[in-house]
Amino acid sequence: MSLAATPLATLALTVFAAGPALAQTASAALMATAATTGVASVPTAVPAGDAQIMRGAYLSKVGDCAACHTVDKSKPLAGGLPLATPFGTLYSTNITPDNATGIGAYSYDDFARALREGVAKDGRRLYPAMPYPSYAKINDDDMHALYRYFLSGVQPISAANHENGLNFPFNIRPLMTVWNTLYLPKGVYQPDPQQSVEWNRGAYLVQGLEHCGACHTPRGVTGQELSFGEQGNSVFLSGYSLAGWYAPNLRSAVADHGGNWSHQDVVAYLRSGRSKDGAAFGPMSEVIEDSTQYLHDDDLNAIATYLTSPAVQTVASTVTQPTPPAAGTQDAVATELRAGHIGSTGAAVYLNSCNACHRSDGTGAMAAFPALAGNAAVNTTDPSSLIHIVLTGSHMPSTDAAPTPVAMPGFGSRLSDQQVADLLSFVRSSWGNHAPAVTSDQVAKVRKIVSSAP
Repeated sequence: MSLAATPLATLALTVFAAGPALAQTASAALMATAATTGVASVPTAVPAGDAQIMRGAYLSKVGDCAACHTVDKSKPLAGGLPLATPFGTLYSTNITPDNATGIGAYSYDDFARALREGVAKDGRRLYPAMPYPSYAKINDDDMHALYRYFLSGVQPISAANHENGLNFPFNIRPLMTVWNTLYLPKGVYQPDPQQSVEWNRGAYLVQGLEHCGACHTPRGVTGQELSFGEQGNSVFLSGYSLAGWYAPNLRSAVADHGGNWSHQDVVAYLRSGRSKDGAAFGPMSEVIEDSTQYLHDDDLNAIATYLTSPAVQTVASTVTQPTPPAAGTQDAVATELRAGHIGSTGAAVYLNSCNACHRSDGTGAMAAFPALAGNAAVNTTDPSSLIHIVLTGSHMPSTDAAPTPVAMPGFGSRLSDQQVADLLSFVRSSWGNHAPAVTSDQVAKVRKIVSSAP
């Protein structure tokens, strides 16, 4: 989940945490596949009136399980989605209740151990591409509801699991025993007695099923998340770059928006994928489309209460704050662009490729085209997401609250690394923006990641 930039580009999926280079993972590939296959919901056979199974179905939406475990929308949750890593390819598994190829033979204890400890029924160690370090915090009531749903509310599908293609020594599953001993959190979420019931509910969701830290929390040399909660540190949810995207710092979300990021803004964004100055893009579009738009109002409000609380908002702004033009004055860049006066390569590329939608003054046309002037995503220190969008394009999520998924095309096939760098340097230094320039090396790095994705 991403709240620190609008438009926001983040990842919903955790990384394969077996080595330092695995910070660049399958997350983008997973989200892209979910987008192209149109996975938005999971058909179920929930018996009428079975409240526990219905609760489990809701919780599976909260955890966005279909995003990873569905590659063919006609076979929901049957697995087979490739997860490309620098050490080979992982494939998501069949989690339908098929006895032979899925989890139909799992007892409750088997199911809970897999989600909390990353150990399959047969004793095989799972790789944390499945975010069991976060799911370890799921309480017993919710775990039972999830089990009932997956075993009794999901249609069984016979679909053999793919063999992983990891390189040696990462294909040695017992090595995960050591990793788990070092890094796996123990015990379900424990409420903070100093906080409200609503705050604790938000913390439980963010740290657990929503697994926001899997993308937004920095990682150590073996790929482990450096923290799983906000207490006693400023690391948890403080932003991280992986798979060519930057998951922004949620610990400074309010400050990054000049103090104007409110509880209501968070709720509206997670429900619709739109905000007053931008919209979700990249993998975050799928998170909202497939998961957060379905959250109940009380859960959305709980998440907003947690993320905007003083206990979480403890980091100074990580965004270069823009300087809006003085009231009644004309912006010099806008005046030059409207007159056709091109002072740089970046300005020329902008005028030819971006101006029609984002306008000469960078104000865009919300809710269709996000503003670039004063946008936190434009002014963030790490430009990875901006580069990714220019290279590959993106689309807004389609939600009940905002059903039109307006898309932006990619320009990577016709713009060189230097042209992309010049364009983004122009955008990040115009209309009051003051972010650092982008280099061609930064663009080349993201392009390499994009080109290697399946």
